[in-house]
Amino acid sequence: VQLVESGGGLVQAGGSLRLSCLTSGFSVDDYTVGWFRQAPGKEREGVSCMGTRDGSKYYADSVKGRFTISSDNAKTTMYLQIDRLQPEDTAVYYCAGGRETATLAFVDGYGVDYWGKGTLVTVSS
Repeated sequence: VQLVESGGGLVQAGGSLRLSCLTSGFSVDDYTVGWFRQAPGKEREGVSCMGTRDGSKYYADSVKGRFTISSDNAKTTMYLQIDRLQPEDTAVYYCAGGRETATLAFVDGYGVDYWGKGTLVTVSS
């Protein structure tokens, strides 16, 4: 199983990015999938995830209304659309998947079986 993120970069505050997570040996339909981020000097934070059973979506309060999680029809690529970027969104973003079905537990890092290596998002003010 591999998860490979892409789409990070340097962007000005107020701009947008779409992060992608290409999966292999793994179907987005079979696992809870989501995005985490880790800013310099801070702990890892679960920002969004999608449940498998009911398609429920979770967003951290800090990103609600600005981040949108989705997947493609083939269920092999996951996306995170980030709008109205803020300097505090600067972080390495990781996609992840796991068997934990409770989204609140998943974003706390429980039941995460697979991690990507991350993509850096830098937001300039």
